[in-house]
This record gives sequence, C-alpha cells and structure tokens, in this order.
Amino acid sequence: MSSSNKDYYEILGVPKTATADEIKTAFRKKAHEHHPDKKGGNEAKFKEANEAYQVLGNDTKRQQYDRFGSGFQNGQAGSAYGGGGYDFSGFNSGNVNFEDLGDLFGGFGDIFNFGGGSSGRRRASRGADLEMVLSLDFMTAVFGAEKEIEFKHLANCDHCNGKGGEPGAKEETCKTCQGRGKISSVQRTVFGNIQSERECPSCGGRGRLFSKVCSACDGVGHRRVANKLKVKIPAGINNGETIRLSGQGDLGAKGGSAGDLYLRIKVTPHKKLIRDGYDIKIQETINIKQAILGDSINIETLDGFLKLKIPEGTQSGTIFRLREKGVPILSGRGRGDQLVEVIVKIPKSLSRANQKLIEALEKI
Repeated sequence: MSSSNKDYYEILGVPKTATADEIKTAFRKKAHEHHPDKKGGNEAKFKEANEAYQVLGNDTKRQQYDRFGSGFQNGQAGSAYGGGGYDFSGFNSGNVNFEDLGDLFGGFGDIFNFGGGSSGRRRASRGADLEMVLSLDFMTAVFGAEKEIEFKHLANCDHCNGKGGEPGAKEETCKTCQGRGKISSVQRTVFGNIQSERECPSCGGRGRLFSKVCSACDGVGHRRVANKLKVKIPAGINNGETIRLSGQGDLGAKGGSAGDLYLRIKVTPHKKLIRDGYDIKIQETINIKQAILGDSINIETLDGFLKLKIPEGTQSGTIFRLREKGVPILSGRGRGDQLVEVIVKIPKSLSRANQKLIEALEKI
C-alpha cells in the first residue's frame, strides 16, 4: 500500500496533539469498525488504519513522519541523522533477526529503537504515582484521626472486568496476529534489514478480539474512576509532610503493579497557638500589677486551659516552659513542650496621680 501524501492523523480521526493512549484507542475503534472478518467490514480501510497506527503508534516513526511527511520511510528520513541520508546497499544481503542483533550490540537497541521494541512480549510496567492535597485542621494534625478521602485513579473497568469486551460478547482469535499477540515486521536501517516483533495493535497483545467492545471503556479494559478510602492520620504530622498509600495510584499496564498515592498535608493554622516542630508557642499579656506582685493566669494549651503561676517581679519577655504539653512526637514517644512568653503591657499615658505612684515605686 502506498503511503505517499496520506494524513495518518486524519485516517485515525485524532488531532496532531493526540497522546499515545488516544491514538491507540482511536485505532482500536477503527480496527473494530472496519475489520474484514466483521459483517460490513472494509479491508482497505482496515489496512489503512493499521498503516497509520504503525507510524503514529511508534514514537520514533511519529517524529520522523511529523518532520518529513508520509514519505519518510522511502529514504528521506536519513536526513534526520545528518542531512545526507545513508547508503543501505552494503547491508541488503539478508535479513537480520532483531533478537540476535540485541545480543550483538547490547544496549544499542534501546538507543536506536529498532522496530519500536525488542521482541513484542507483553511487558508489565508499574502504574503512575498520584498526588493530592489533604487539608487538616490544626488539632487533627496534632492528635491524629481517621479521615475518608475521595480521589480518581486508573483502574480495571468494572463493566468488563478489564477484558475490554462487552459482557456476553463473543471472543474470537485475532486475525491480524493469528492469536500470537504480536506481529513481525522488517525495517531497513544502517545495520541492514532488521526483523522485529511488536505488540499486535488490533488486539493489544491479547491474541483475541471481542465481537463488541466494552461500552464503558471503549475496549481498553481500564478507565479513570472515583474511589473512596479511609486513611489513618498519624498524631504529630506537620504541614508539608506526606503520607504514602501504597498501591492506590494508577493501574499498571499488562499486569504491572499499581502506583502509589501521595497525600501532601496542608494544616490550617490555629488562631493563637503556634507550632514549632513538636513545641507549641504562645504569647500572653499581663499588666504591671501582675508583673510586680505576681498572679495566676489562664493559659490555652492543646489539652484545654490551665493555670500558670506568674511569680513576683516577672520581666516582660520571660518564657515559661510547660513540659510535655506540646505535640505528640510522630512515630515516637512523648510530646514536645509549650513555651509561654509573657509580655508586660505598659500604659501609653498616665494621669498626674499615677505618675506620682510610679515615681514612688522607683524610690522603693
């Protein structure tokens, strides 16, 4: 099939900014619609869609196509490696098996990306990690609690149980790969004709197709769904710290493990108490009489109010330490302290009589 002057994006019905997943989903729809074994199928359109996906579904080929057009496979792409192209005449004596080439050149296959993959085997890959902000009030962060969170992640489609077919739909052997789950191709490179295998684009490597794709996930077997989860907030967690929930991220591809969910903690400040690590700081104002003669004042703490004794002659700026009245130590024992800074309030203006009293105190 000639590939000149073809708009592969238009054939699959996707924009040029489409992601790899969007391209794969679009191809599967086209392949299912035009499959020649299906009633009303169109073999020509099926092959055209397959040709488009062979290019757009491969990152290297897609970059060359976007740069040189659909004729890039006829030799023009050589300019991408220096402007003059390559002479393949010395490498055309026979085909080279890709797996043998991988043994010969080691890691070079990953650099040159021959054929889009080494063997076409269904490789499991770990799912993506997710992050969300979890807002907590001051006291919840101090003493901990159990909270219910709601988030969205990629999971197996519950309508088809991850199979990709509509429940009750007939499952048949894929005609494109004859049930192997992978297809072979030969590509001309500077090393000769490279034989490679890749995942079958029609069945996604499963080797089988459904007569009707899942209406909920469009046949991909997964979708983004809402999930609710109860999370234990440990006592003593602080603003900006993170809770890791293993396996609660996106679903892994081809049986791979799921990613993790990270909860980034955002704590609402207290109106009066200030946290400093595991200590609590607070300021209390007293008057001159209390500072000179002493007194007992009510102090707000994490555990409620308590009486603090102010000794006679307390100076402004004096700090009192209340042991074990601070924040519980995260994953440890004990608590921090509470530091109470006393500020003596000085009157801004005094009557003549009060001035005489202050002068008398100074003599004393």
